[in-house]
Amino acid sequence: MDDLARLAALYAVATTYQPAEDVTLRVPETTIAAVLRQLGVDTHTPESVRSELAAAEHEAAHRLLPRVLVWWAGSRPPAELCALPPGTRTLLEAERDGPVGAAGAAGRPVAPEQPAPQGPAAPWSASGAGEPPLGVHRIHAEAPDGRTATATLIVAPDRAPAAPERTHGILVQLYSLLSERSWGMGDLADLAELARWAGRVHGAGFVQVNPLHAAVPGTPTDPSPYRPSSRRFPDPVHLRIEDVPEYAACPDRDALAELAGRGAELRREVLEKGALIDRDAVWSLKRAALELLYAVPRTPEREAAYRNFRAEQGPELDRHALWCAAHAGQDPEAGADFHRWLVWLTDAQLAAAQCAAKEAGMAVGIVHDLAVGVHPEGSDASGSPHYARAVSVGAPPDAFNARGQDWGLPPWRPDRLAQDGYEPLRALLRGVFRYAGALRIDHVMGLFRLWWIPEGAPPAEGAYVSYDGEAMLALLVLEAHRAGALVIGEDLGTVQPGVRQALARRGVLGTSVLWFERDWGGDGEPLEPERWRADCLATVTTHDLPPTAAKLAGSHVELRDRLGLLTRPVERERAEDAADTARWMDVLEDLGLDTKGEEAAVRALYGFLLRTPARLVGVWLPDALGDRRPQNLPGTWDQYPNWRLPVADAEGRPLTLEALSASPRANTLLGAVRGALGTRTAPPGARGV
Repeated sequence: MDDLARLAALYAVATTYQPAEDVTLRVPETTIAAVLRQLGVDTHTPESVRSELAAAEHEAAHRLLPRVLVWWAGSRPPAELCALPPGTRTLLEAERDGPVGAAGAAGRPVAPEQPAPQGPAAPWSASGAGEPPLGVHRIHAEAPDGRTATATLIVAPDRAPAAPERTHGILVQLYSLLSERSWGMGDLADLAELARWAGRVHGAGFVQVNPLHAAVPGTPTDPSPYRPSSRRFPDPVHLRIEDVPEYAACPDRDALAELAGRGAELRREVLEKGALIDRDAVWSLKRAALELLYAVPRTPEREAAYRNFRAEQGPELDRHALWCAAHAGQDPEAGADFHRWLVWLTDAQLAAAQCAAKEAGMAVGIVHDLAVGVHPEGSDASGSPHYARAVSVGAPPDAFNARGQDWGLPPWRPDRLAQDGYEPLRALLRGVFRYAGALRIDHVMGLFRLWWIPEGAPPAEGAYVSYDGEAMLALLVLEAHRAGALVIGEDLGTVQPGVRQALARRGVLGTSVLWFERDWGGDGEPLEPERWRADCLATVTTHDLPPTAAKLAGSHVELRDRLGLLTRPVERERAEDAADTARWMDVLEDLGLDTKGEEAAVRALYGFLLRTPARLVGVWLPDALGDRRPQNLPGTWDQYPNWRLPVADAEGRPLTLEALSASPRANTLLGAVRGALGTRTAPPGARGV
């Protein structure tokens, strides 16, 4: 092995990758060198590579402890602790902080784990002092030969919380869900109302939404919820203005009424005139209204609550707020306080939505979505030492995309995360678990490795960089435990061997999409329902795939043909797609499911999901209405209105939340799902929204 390859191995940079099971390709040396430079390694000359290699090998051979250790509760101590030289003196500095907030995400009080006695680090040994409490601790070690080390010790529960019962729920892009009160796009009060209807009328156990992270400001703003400015803090564009407590006390009623009227006009433009959802226009109105409300004096109780929130969120909130103020051209201090206040308001309405879901009887509540990364110029990445700069995250070429993908997201540096005890990840998880009944992790494989693409290189010329997957998984399980929340991993696509097993072992549910569940090791036929895994969220489709009505009709092929996205003749695409759909109809009919007519066929596909052992079954809300338009069409930018379409019926007519809750088609599908699962029926007197 040459010097560059040996150096890459020490920094967990892969020198080969497999686009298919029987194909192995080498990573270009220029890519390996560029990636290593992003990890602080000098690879400019052969001499510098040799020097860096000698230093890295010496450090690896002589280090007393790795930077991070994981101890799963109820298991043996980490092997590295047990292997310390005889006579090594160890001190345990136990974690002092507990979970954030006074109540767990699932609406249950959270009791902090019992901390170890406070004060200076206490003498401790893995063999004689017992298991430390759950938490993130520091271990200090001093060997007889004079070597010393300090390591982060993560003590995590053996598994994440389990689903309380088998249940079903609704999947929706929140912006697309407009009620008769929202200002041009769906808001958090709409989310609460959807949860009440789904829970009370249809016995649903959850509502899953798109990421509600803070967006990067600008005109136009990137509408994708998967490329946010910050994953740590939510976006105030989702606020229901009338539900802000200061609204009732605002003296400028005329100005508020005018803004509300303009918001209603935006709503009518979308619902009645076919306009796209305009996030920028919505935010312009809401920001003007919020500036009026910010000027209203807060009651002493509200002021005390705000101060407590600021203290609880710490410097991360201050950094985010200062960044927002700078990008809005505001005075740093006054502007930052306005943006801190906005985060506080949004946090409160997010918590209220979760409470509404639990009060409606939902077993899980709101399932939030954690994007895989952040915008390179957003508040999380700007000025942070934890992100690599001249690379972006993506995916290598595979059977579904021959060119690979570049997502334009800067990756976390694994060395810097370990150096700081993974505190950035932990702060992120604490933040999003505050108001989640469950958390979906987009591209959950990113806990273990990511495809780094050097700046200026095509996606195919990237390299996999591995992370300490066990440490990151332990923190995920620990924070989920403290919040009492489930964890769902989006594990679609190319998955490193052993990753699904590692996630399942720790109670992280997977994601299974009907169209992809096939006997890939055999004839490629649809996988029989009894052979599906139980520990998953099962769906027919996703926001990146055609709605089910479009798949059944083949209209998604025609759409891609019109936009020039096909790489093969359209006749061949049509024929293969029609054959695939026909095969699925045969499978459904063999199971005794009715497929006569589009609505029946959609119900039959969800009926198939209910024959599987999947713990969670998700109904894509557009499927309940016959909507044929995908919310996102991968491979397009301005050719298609990604992330800007309202939920519509089979004729493409946008529907309000009130109308969809009264839709016979939606109620029939959701009623059939509820009946097949044997979940509770609607309580007496339950009605739609």
